[in-house]
Amino acid sequence: MTATGPQDRSPYVGLRSYRRAESELFHGRDREAREIATLWQAAGLTVVYGASGVGKTSLLHAGVLPRIDRERADVLPIARIAPRMPLAGVRGNPYVVALLSCWAPDRDPHELSELTVAEFLRTRPERSDAYGDPLPILAAVDQAEEIFHGDPVGEKDRAAFLGQLAQAVHEQTGLHLLLALREEYLFLVLPHERPLGQGSRARFHLRPLSREAALEAVAGPLEHTSRTMTREAAERLVDDLRTVVITDEAGNESTLELDTVEPVQLQVVCSALWESLPADVLEITEAHARMYANVEEFLFDFCRTAVAEVAAHFEMSPSEILFWLRNTFITEHGTRNTAYEGLQQTRGMPNGVARALRERRVLRAEHRLGIQWYELAHDKLIGPVTRAESPEVYLRSAREALLKRNWDAAHRLAEQAVRASELGEVWVRAEAAEVFATVAAANGEIETARRHCEEAVEIYAGRQRFDGVARVLTADARLWMAQGDNTKAIERIKAALSWAPNDLAAQMTLAEALLRAGMPRASAAVVNGVLDLLPTHLLQQARELLRLSA
Repeated sequence: MTATGPQDRSPYVGLRSYRRAESELFHGRDREAREIATLWQAAGLTVVYGASGVGKTSLLHAGVLPRIDRERADVLPIARIAPRMPLAGVRGNPYVVALLSCWAPDRDPHELSELTVAEFLRTRPERSDAYGDPLPILAAVDQAEEIFHGDPVGEKDRAAFLGQLAQAVHEQTGLHLLLALREEYLFLVLPHERPLGQGSRARFHLRPLSREAALEAVAGPLEHTSRTMTREAAERLVDDLRTVVITDEAGNESTLELDTVEPVQLQVVCSALWESLPADVLEITEAHARMYANVEEFLFDFCRTAVAEVAAHFEMSPSEILFWLRNTFITEHGTRNTAYEGLQQTRGMPNGVARALRERRVLRAEHRLGIQWYELAHDKLIGPVTRAESPEVYLRSAREALLKRNWDAAHRLAEQAVRASELGEVWVRAEAAEVFATVAAANGEIETARRHCEEAVEIYAGRQRFDGVARVLTADARLWMAQGDNTKAIERIKAALSWAPNDLAAQMTLAEALLRAGMPRASAAVVNGVLDLLPTHLLQQARELLRLSA
């Protein structure tokens, strides 16, 4: 048996889109590709719309373009009109320049900036069929929502661009436009359908893959590798992707079997399976799929990676974003929930975070009466989002939030640590109580802070965590000092040192309390007794106490 060789790269593209050259690997969309190709050549305007991640870009490049006979149509390169940063000396409408640069990538942008869309088309050599008749011109714009929605500053340029496009359609009777966009932006296109289609227009709603189409998308790409897959293995993968287990807060489980499969999730799972298989596996059986294709794990990794990227970009904790996702978009019944985008925030999270998660196919959006609403991109993501991080991760993130003085985030993360403690570990409650105490003290809620300190001390003492007891009693002493009761503070610190005599932070707090209580010599004696042992971050405090005690 020959093992898979280095030439056998993964036939699955993962999160990126299929390219034109990869049309042989693109399976499961034959009907849609043929229908869209037919509509594009017949109608003045064809609008292809669907949810983010449903595969619009892949379908255009690897499905539709290969079905266009180049002897019967003049096909322009598929464009994406995201206005670029203006080049030095390049004037003109940025949307027009972006479009023409896609259509003519080798031409000078300075030259293109002097042309309208109609003028550019007039300057192109006219192509004719075998009978001498001019060929229809097919022009497609992918991610076309970018020309209907964006920064208000660009509204004037967008309106002018759409006017130019309508004028070009009017002048060039053989020009056929195709716009592919996310379905939540379809409503923005409706007012422009008549001028852009000149009375001839069609819409195509691209939906997720049916079960049979998903089976083709799983097994088909392997035709060009040394591997094959049994029907049973493909069915197991697809049916795992179609099955959703929902667990409510009471622990009750229910199972849903969906009719469709999300293409992006199928690609994530198939790519991960390919990488997981031993190199000498040439026939992927149901046993291999069962052993190596952990769909929940693959989707969890996908979700965790997306959240980590967004968190890094916005300088946030991934746990905080996961906490927000879970508590915003999953109901107590374990089903998907929705939240609308406010002026600045979506349920307490900056709108930029929600939009970034939408771009990474974790969330999807829908416009209702001019307001954008978000939900998880698919029911299959409920499990990965619900799956708890370890309590340690949440506690670490809570402490990081404390360092940044982000009190609300610290409190939320500590609460989530308690929830994530499936076995009810009391140490988690103790460490969370420390966080709660710090937050309460920062907010001036001294009595609340003290109650949390007492709770933490009781738990630590019961578990003989002497360091924890000393740490919390020292924090409690600082609360008493803040209230001006230095006698009580000294009492609490001495109690701390009875548990952990060598705790340097407690020793320094005792020295400070003694100084405040009018006992400078006693304060200096404490500092001098530990001076040689102090770490760098406590030396400055020690020197200052000695100066004040002199």
